[in-house]
Amino acid sequence: MLDPEAPALGQVLDALGASLLRPVTPLPERPVPVSGVLIHERRTAAPLGKDTILLAVGADPGEAKDLVNSAAGYAALVVKSFGEPLTELAGAAQSAGVVLLAADEAVPWHHLEAMISSALAPAVRTPGTPAAGDLFALANAIAGMVGGATTIEDPHRRILAYSTLPGQPIDDGRRQGILGLQVPEVPVFYDDQYRELARVRRTCRFPSLPDGLPRLGVAVRAGNEMLGSIWVVDAEDSLDEAAEQALFNAAEIAALHLLAARTAVDVVRRRRADLLQRLLADPSSVTAVAPQLGLDPDAPVAVAAFTVADPEDALAAHAATRLADLVSLHCEAHYGKHGCALIDGTVYALLPNAHRDLVADIARRAHGALRMPVQAGLGSTVPGLRSIASSRADADLVLRTLAERRTAPEPCQVAAIEEVWAGATLSVLAQLLAGDAALPRRLGPAVRAHDGAHGTTYAPTILAYLDTNGDIAAASARLSVHPNTIRYRLARAEEIFGFDLGEPDERLVLWLRLRLGDQLGW
Repeated sequence: MLDPEAPALGQVLDALGASLLRPVTPLPERPVPVSGVLIHERRTAAPLGKDTILLAVGADPGEAKDLVNSAAGYAALVVKSFGEPLTELAGAAQSAGVVLLAADEAVPWHHLEAMISSALAPAVRTPGTPAAGDLFALANAIAGMVGGATTIEDPHRRILAYSTLPGQPIDDGRRQGILGLQVPEVPVFYDDQYRELARVRRTCRFPSLPDGLPRLGVAVRAGNEMLGSIWVVDAEDSLDEAAEQALFNAAEIAALHLLAARTAVDVVRRRRADLLQRLLADPSSVTAVAPQLGLDPDAPVAVAAFTVADPEDALAAHAATRLADLVSLHCEAHYGKHGCALIDGTVYALLPNAHRDLVADIARRAHGALRMPVQAGLGSTVPGLRSIASSRADADLVLRTLAERRTAPEPCQVAAIEEVWAGATLSVLAQLLAGDAALPRRLGPAVRAHDGAHGTTYAPTILAYLDTNGDIAAASARLSVHPNTIRYRLARAEEIFGFDLGEPDERLVLWLRLRLGDQLGW
């Protein structure tokens, strides 16, 4: 049954403003209720969704026309202009009784989906306050009360809502922020402003930025926690102390809205994390889980795994939770509602393609935010969710390989399975050998034990010799000792341990035992 309080399509369009969505066909005289938004992926059947807004992601004009013919029951169909007029498509939509909307070419689809979802957020009313879920209405109310175009942001500088009152000028920075749902990166200027907001408990006045207008800003807080910020453009540099006080007072009301909005987002995110955890643990559940995650079970996918590199740190457990939030945030920004899950200290994320640069960027940003070493591994791309266990195993193996390197952990280590296949193979062999009680253990462990008991260096000498394919000069250069010292140590090792370096099989097994001993810490 349709929610009787569901907003009408006209209200949603008014909230978002013509900069994001514009009607291509006239809106019906009767109100068109909107209960949600769905994304249509190319090469898949249109999802079922009565009274929802359908986003024709990636559809060319021909595909969009086919969607028009099958879009009965949808509140509206959203397309991009494809760089050409929509006259023919508009005629087909009118004939089919479908409302056709055009999205700005510069707005990514997942950003548009997030904006529509925000505009559709359920109203949570308390006496004397506006709807806590309606951040757009709040932004308009603040814009009218204070006297300038307004944006509401979260602590990560993502724009949650913005005002659309006519006649209020905006600058290029605000325009770019609305189109990208993210404050533009100008660290020299913006970082100082955000630090000032976080430091004081009052409205701040900021001068014009390059190609911008003056602004008022205020932090939105719940106790000592900063929930976000509100920014008002002072187009004529005329907003007075009364406007500053009005904005400060509005921040208290905004705190209720942001808490309610965050709670709703957290509930959805936790549910998606639970579903992804189920999928990773039991890929056979894909038939039941994939539709709830909104994923195509047969589309290529890769698993990325992230972890705090120092699990012994007392703050690691808390850092892992924050890491999960950061990974989820960045994955949603790039791919929309893709799941992230925290499992035993490791954060797993589904990626529609093996995008190593994105994984590296997330890891760097997480390190910067957590101030702790972060490691990330990218598994292989598999043909669908039914094969997800293979990609997850690869991602886990990359993390294990990075952790087993006998060097101090770097602030940020990232690798794909293809980059560490040799070390990963040795890691797997080490685990297999460690679990085989019947395997002779006299070579590697015995050499290591002798070195430990007598202060000798036979193990690194033998390994250097074998690593250089028996090149005495190269081994001596690696260890910074005289070649005759290498020859003496090798001869004494053969006497003490009873192996023959002239025997190829013994050289191979000895190299494996010593190298795998490094992997296992023998």
